Parts: sequence; C-alpha cells; structure tokens
Amino acid sequence: MRPLVQIKALAVILPVTLMTGCLVGPNYKRPVVNAPATTRGGGPTAEQASFADLPWWEVFKDPSLQELIKTALANNYDLKIAVTRVEQARQISAQARSQYFPAVGYQGGVGGGRNEFVGAITPGLGNIQGSALVAASAAWEPDIWGRIRRTNEVAMAQFLATEEAKRGVLLTLTSDVAQAYFELLGLELQLDIAKKSTASFQDTVKLFTNRFEGGVSSMLDVSRAQAAEATVAANIPELERQIGLKENQISVLLGQNPREIQHTATLLEEIIPPEIPVGLPSDLLERRPDVLGAEDQVKAANAQIGVAQAAFFPKIGLTALFGQGSAPLAEFTSGTSNIWSFAGNFAGPIYTGGLLKAQKRQAIAAWEQAKLQYEQAALNAFTDVSNALISRQKFEGVLAEQKRAVQAYEESVNLSMKRFVAGKASYYEVLEAQQQLYPAQNSVAITELNRRVVIVDLYRSLGGGWKLTDAQWNH
Repeated sequence: MRPLVQIKALAVILPVTLMTGCLVGPNYKRPVVNAPATTRGGGPTAEQASFADLPWWEVFKDPSLQELIKTALANNYDLKIAVTRVEQARQISAQARSQYFPAVGYQGGVGGGRNEFVGAITPGLGNIQGSALVAASAAWEPDIWGRIRRTNEVAMAQFLATEEAKRGVLLTLTSDVAQAYFELLGLELQLDIAKKSTASFQDTVKLFTNRFEGGVSSMLDVSRAQAAEATVAANIPELERQIGLKENQISVLLGQNPREIQHTATLLEEIIPPEIPVGLPSDLLERRPDVLGAEDQVKAANAQIGVAQAAFFPKIGLTALFGQGSAPLAEFTSGTSNIWSFAGNFAGPIYTGGLLKAQKRQAIAAWEQAKLQYEQAALNAFTDVSNALISRQKFEGVLAEQKRAVQAYEESVNLSMKRFVAGKASYYEVLEAQQQLYPAQNSVAITELNRRVVIVDLYRSLGGGWKLTDAQWNH
C-alpha cells in the first residue's frame, strides 16, 4: 500500500477507534455524608445566610488588625510555600494533559565505515563511503481504554486539592493573625489589672506601715501585706514576657523579624457581633477548604482505580518517520534518499504474577481511605462549628457571673478596709478580700478574650471568606 493510501486509512481508522474506546474504572460519585439538619448550639432555625459569606475585613474591623492581616497575606512564608505547591500541581496536570497529543521529535547523524549506517552496524552495506540521516518522527498512544483520561482526572483532582489547601492557608493565616492580636490585647488588659492591683496592695502596705510606726499594729501586718503585694507584682514581668513572645509570634505570621506590634486599641473596644448566622450544616461541604480538599483526594483516588484497571488492557502505539537517509553519503541530496515509515504496535500483559491485581486492589484501598478521610473531615467541620457556637453561648453566662463576683469582691474590699480603720476587723480580713479580688478580675479579662477569640474560631470553622478570589483576599 502506498504512503498516501496508508495515511487516508489512518485518518478513517483513528476517529472510529477513539469514539469506540471505553473509559474503564468507576465514575466519581460524592460520598454520602450524614449532615445534621441543624447545627447544635446554633438555635432551632436553620438559615441560608452564613457568617462565612462575609469577607474578612467586614469581620475584623480594627484598622490596626486589618493592616496586620494585609501584611501577613503579602509576606507570610507558609502562604508562599502553598503557592509554590499549587504551581507544582498545575505543571503536573499539564504533564498529564500532554499525553493526549503525539510526541514529535527529530534526529540526525553522519557516519563512515564498513557495513555501518550513521554509527549503527548494518550488514550488507559493504565498504561504503559515509552515511547520513535527517528525519522527523512522531509517536502517539490512542486513549482506547481511558488510561490517559483517568490519569488526567487524577492530576486535575490533586491540583484542585492544592488550590483548596492554599485557600485553607489563607483562611488559617487570617484567623491566626486575628486570634494572636486579640490575645495580645488580652495580655495587655491583664497587665493593666496587675498594675492596678499592685498599686492597691502598695496602698495597703503604706497603711499597715503607718499603723505599725504609730504603735497601733504589729510588724506581722506589714510583712503579710508586703508578701501579698510582691506576689501580685510578680505577675507584671511575667505578663510583659508573654506580651513580648506574642508580638514575636505575630511578627512570624507577618513574615518579619521580631518587633513591637504597634496599635492603639484595647480588648474591650473590640466589638462582638450580637447575632451570627451559621447557615445550613450541609453547606459546610461546599465552604470548608479542608473538606473540599479531602473530596478532591477522593476524586483522585477514584480515578486512580481506572488507571490501575486500564493496565490490564493492551497499550496501542502509532509511530511515523519521514526524512532523508543515504549510504553512501554522496547520494544524500539525490531524490532517491527520501525515507518514511508508519507503524502500529500493541503490547499487553499475559502473566504478571498477580502484580496488576494487587495494584488495582491497592488503588481501591486508597480510595476507601480517602473516602473515610473525607467523611472524617466533614464530621470535624460540623463539630468545630458546634463547639464554637456552644462556647460563644456559654461564655456569655460565665462572664455575667464573673462580673457579679468582681462586684461583690470590690464591695468586700471597701467594707473590710473601713472595718479595719475603725478597729472592727483584723489585717487578715483586708488582705483576704484583696487577694480574692485580683484573680476574679483576671478571670473576667480572660473570658472577655475568649468571647472574641471564639468569633475567630467560628469564622474559621465555617470556612469564612469562601466567596473571595485570590486577588480579593489581599483587599
């Protein structure tokens, strides 16, 4: 058959072969997740709207915090690393996609010797004077069984998983900066309480000292007051230490060397949203980056089963070559030196000692693992939201009771001091009242911090900012 006839036949055969090719392996179906009808702690009514719909700058409105988040989104190393992982996955996907197309190359060479053609021993040529070859070649594998399509599904799913991982880093980074900022403000509030309490104890020491010098009380009163004052004062350098470490933590999130974090706000100035809609629990499957990434891994594992199953079938290859080759070299430019070839080949397994079966079973087991990890990620997502909602609700009750305790202790300190001055109470009664007031005030400060941090937890657990593009995150 002449070359032109062969090419025409190929043009007819290939489309028919591709159209009749089958796609082996299971098609993807999302695993069924038992999503609750409502979120525990979120009230009896499920809402379509969600706190997660808001961009981060509408949730964290402190100007200093917004600047910190912007800096972190521009400089954080974890985020930069995540971006490089996405690019790697993108190029792996491009490599898989290249298998759809024929590989075209070229070759050439010259040589000289007996029974030799371009460096290769070729009996029968005799003692010729030189040889030459210049040719272009092409090779292509028709995707009869869908091996290449399944391979592309694997690569695309893994690429999308890295995209979701990057979005998870964006959300986590934003939340971590906000939480660390609120914790810094909380430590500063505790430091202020410690300084005021120390000043109060110092006043008591002065009072006891004056009464001792006046011969009204003993040195025991002064010593006990000094010990109480020193105990509270010791908290000041410790809180200052924790503030320094917290500022260093924020600096790392910003991708900067350790430094002081400039701000003017106080913890109590940070407004807490009165109502926070959470949305339907099932919507978490579409918002949470870790859940979406886990589903992408299920898709990749599902497609890998098809790749393993396609290995049972023969691979078909088509090759073509066209160029010029001659021996001897003197005939290279003559019209008789044109060369061409077209070939088809196939190869498949007959006996592999159970290798292919084991590979398919491994792929199925990997799919089962990915499916379970997806279900676990969904369960963790529902739990995270419920935990945040319950904590938010209960912190309100805790704070109310703690404020009542502080108010009672403040009244106790005032009354005990008046009784002591009037000679109706001992120094012990005064010191005991003051020692009970300081931890109560500190507990209020910690709960105030927790009330704000739980909002960060809720925004993170709901998959906040899920509608934002990469460019919008850097608002």
